Order: sequence, then C-alpha cells, then structure tokens
Amino acid sequence: MPKRIPYGTANYVELIQDNCYFVDKTDYIEKLERVKNPIFLRPRKFGKSLWCRILECYYNINQKEEFNYLFGETYIGQNPTGKQNSYIVLHLDFSTIDPTGTLDDIERHFNFVCNLKLGSMIDRAKSWLQDKIIVDSNLSATENLQRILDAIPFSTLPQLYVIIDEYDSFANQLIKTNKDQLYKHLMADDSFFKTFFKTLKEGRKTGAIANVFITGVLPITMDDLASGFNVGSYLTLRPKFEAMLGFTQTEVDDLLDKVYQDYQIDSASRDEVGTVIKNHYDGYQFIKGSQNLIYNSTILMYFLEKFCEYQAIPEHLTDLNLKTDLAWVRRLTASNSQKTEAFVNQLTLHNEIAYDDMLLVDKFNINQFFHESYFPVSFFFLGMLTRKDNFYLRLPNLNIHQIFVEYFNQLNQIDVSTRYAEIMQTFINNPDLEQLFTGYWEQYISQFPEAIFQQVNENFYRTTFFELCSRHLSHWFTWNVERSYPQGKSDLEFVGKYHEKYAGLRWVIEFKYYSNAELKKKFKCTIEAFKLQTEDTEQIAGYVEGLLEEYPEAQIRQFVIYCFGNQGFRVFEIN
Repeated sequence: MPKRIPYGTANYVELIQDNCYFVDKTDYIEKLERVKNPIFLRPRKFGKSLWCRILECYYNINQKEEFNYLFGETYIGQNPTGKQNSYIVLHLDFSTIDPTGTLDDIERHFNFVCNLKLGSMIDRAKSWLQDKIIVDSNLSATENLQRILDAIPFSTLPQLYVIIDEYDSFANQLIKTNKDQLYKHLMADDSFFKTFFKTLKEGRKTGAIANVFITGVLPITMDDLASGFNVGSYLTLRPKFEAMLGFTQTEVDDLLDKVYQDYQIDSASRDEVGTVIKNHYDGYQFIKGSQNLIYNSTILMYFLEKFCEYQAIPEHLTDLNLKTDLAWVRRLTASNSQKTEAFVNQLTLHNEIAYDDMLLVDKFNINQFFHESYFPVSFFFLGMLTRKDNFYLRLPNLNIHQIFVEYFNQLNQIDVSTRYAEIMQTFINNPDLEQLFTGYWEQYISQFPEAIFQQVNENFYRTTFFELCSRHLSHWFTWNVERSYPQGKSDLEFVGKYHEKYAGLRWVIEFKYYSNAELKKKFKCTIEAFKLQTEDTEQIAGYVEGLLEEYPEAQIRQFVIYCFGNQGFRVFEIN
C-alpha cells in the first residue's frame, strides 16, 4: 500500500498510524533545546500545529513506551537528545478559545479551555502525580497553573514542558473584527491574559517549567505581552531556523520522487508537475540575504492529495481556506478605501511594494501594526508577501497572486464569471490566441473605469489575462509566469496538461505596453499600422531556445502581444 498524503493532519500519532508521508524536521528538536523559551512565527498553513504535536510526543513522559514506534525512523529517534520523554507536557491551543462577547466572556472561555487542558494533563500523568494535584474548575486557569507549579518542586515531580500553539489566534480575531478597545483591555497589565503569561515566566524562573515553546502568526500580541513574558527568544528571522517549518526544494523533490514511485505514476510528467507546484506553492523568503525559498507545506499537501487520487494535475490549485486571509487586507486599510485600492493595485500591477528593512523585526505593537509604513511588514508575517530584496517585498507565488487579482477585480467590480463561456468554449474547440485575447479585451478590459489606465503596465495585462484564463481553462492548461531561461524570463506560457487533449502544447507569450501618447510619439502610426518589433522577436526567440532544450518534442508557438493604453492591441505570432 502506498503511503497516505497527510493533508490537514496535525496529529503526529495519527500521521504515523496511518502510514503517511513525513518530511523529517526532527533535527530541529536538538537545535531548539539550545534556546530558552523559543518563539517561532509562521503564516497559516505552514505546519505549526503538527510541529507542536511532534514536540509533545517527543517530550511527553507518558509516551516513553511509544518512542521507537513514533520516532524510530527519524533523525531524532536515531540521535536522541537525552531529554526525550522527560517532562509532563502542557499543550495549549488558543485557536479553540471563543473571542466573542465581553472581556469577562473571553476570560470565561479562556479559563474553561485551559482548565480542561490542565485537567487532561493531570489525568494522563496520574502515575507521576499520584493525586497530588487537582484542577479546580471554580478557579481561574492561572490559579490552577500556579498550584501545579508550586507542587512540582515541593513533591519532586517532573518538570512541565509548555507548548502554546496559535498563541495569538483569539487576540487576532479581536483585531480583525475591529474590536481594538477590547484587545487593549486584553493586553492590560492586570488582565487575565497577561497574568497567565507572567505565571509562565515565574515557572521558568523557579525551574518548575523546563521550557516554553510558543508559535503563532503575528508578532504584535507577543510585543503587547512583553511585560508579562519578556523572556522569549525570537527565532522567526534567524537563519538557523529558516526551514524548520515549510519545505525546501530538496525536500519537495524527494517527496515527489517517492510519490511517483509509490503510486506508480509515469515519470514523463515529473518535470511538468514539479513546475506547477513550484509556481503555486514555493517562493517564501523569510531570512534576509538567504538564497533559499520555502514551500507552503500544507497547501502543497492539498495539491498532492488530489494528484495522487486522480493521478492528474488538479483543476483548482488554490485551497479555498487560504482566501479568508483577505479579511486582513480589509482590516488594515479599512480606514481609507483609497489606501485599500492603492495597496492592492500596487501589488497586482507591479508585484512589488517598497518596505523599510528596519521595520522587519521580530515584534511590534498594535499601534505600529496599523501604521501605513508597516502594511508591507504586516503582510509579510501573514504570508501574503515575501522578500524580493532589501528594498521591496513581492507576492510569493501564483497561489497568492491569483487571490490578489481576485480581490483587485472585486474592488473594481469586475465580472469574471458569467460572460466568458462562449469565448472560452470557442477557444477549447479551436485554440486561437488572438481570438481569445480579443474576447478578454472586449469583455474584461472594457469594464474598467478610465482612471485605471493611468496606472497600467504590461504586468497588468499579463496578470489579469492569466487570472481570467486560469478561471476558465484550468481543466486543460497550466501556466508559467516569468519562467526563467538562460536569456531571461518569459512573461506568460500556456502549458497543455499532459493528461488532457492539448498535451505537449506550449505557447510562449511576451507582453509589451505603450501608452497612447507613446504610440503616437515613438512610432507615429495607428494601432492597425503597428508592426512587430525586431528586438521583441529576438527576445522571445531566446526564451524559446531555452524551452526547446528542455522539451524538444513540444508543440511550441511564440507570440508577442502589444497593448496600447485602453485603445487597442495587436497580437503577432512569430513563425
């Protein structure tokens, strides 16, 4: 039986029991042991919850008998640190705390969830605790935690190892739903939340707690909690921990090789599938100056699960769960709709936005979070932007790119669903690029207000044309955007899926943009009289030369599309 794809699996024990694929990151356990109170942030869908469960299984004193079963084939199983199965583990997940209601309501939810976890922890450790500690549901979570911490040195009990997953989850919900005042009360010096973290800090000081591992998405809650827990070590931007969560290219290649072998998939499609997943799920650069790019691991598993089931490239490559992140765009720019449009337009039209590298730090507070200069940095932590260089951030991959173009269309009230059926059906019956682009121009471009064309460039036409085609033609095609060749990067490529009717088809398209004024001043002609430019022919020929070396049997065609403001276009095929 081939291994299972663990999409959505955050339980390490279940992953082992169900014979799932596992990318071994356990060498990071010994690295973490050298750090006091590590805090590690990553965007959603990077496997934070699974990692927390791995730590729990490794350190849990009650799972000593399972150690070889759970870790025998892993790095840490063959190179244990000596601290395995040494602690009573308190594993908290704050995403289960209901953030609705008043501060008193949230406190009740918090106490209920944490007391349940404390009680469960004690039940599992009865052989060690021998009924010396009881959780009283009438007390707060902090009071019960304090009683446990007091009992540990008094009764010479094993230390606690504390894991807090999604530490900022319910606090983030308050921010996202415009409950800023409630958030500030939550972070007050005398609040139940800050008091809980002060108790953790005291437990580390007394030695009742061996270590505290905290993970989440945003740094603002930890910054606002600073006086309550100012002993954390921030690892998010440290090179040594860059690939602790998320997959490297080598890890993805190894995983894909195993999938092809186990599921007996024809290796002829291996390169094409590898390119698709790289375009859609790779591209995150968290560390300044790093040459590594990191894959979003959970979204990759989303792809592989469907790929293994059908042994074909899935029609839809974007996990719908990821789209909810756009609520942050609305929240961060809600005070000014013009800022919202400017931010989304900048990324959609240019795929880059300037940032101050001095602001990209481990933590900042809520007031900074909503300052305009911090917008790019905030979206970096949310996983919607990544480093391009020391001056600009960019969208990391096509997955995020498509989400932003969709939001761009929403802001401009552009219909992208109902009016294109005939155009797309005609193209599938008879693939004619000029006819397809004509339909795009007449049905899509015609919806935009005049003002938008003061900002457009060739990237606007390439991006929106690609997004529209991907909506309607992804059953038959995938696309490459800015694919690298020895002589540069192509703008857009149509790639017929290897298992569909246009297998082997590869169209390379170069976009060029000129304003109406440039057309008159530089070329002194009408759109109808405009001719294919020699330098553009040479440019695209260089890409095609590189493509032919990789795919000598492909049905390659090459096109240059010229767009002139909102006045018109020309499509030239180069023979």
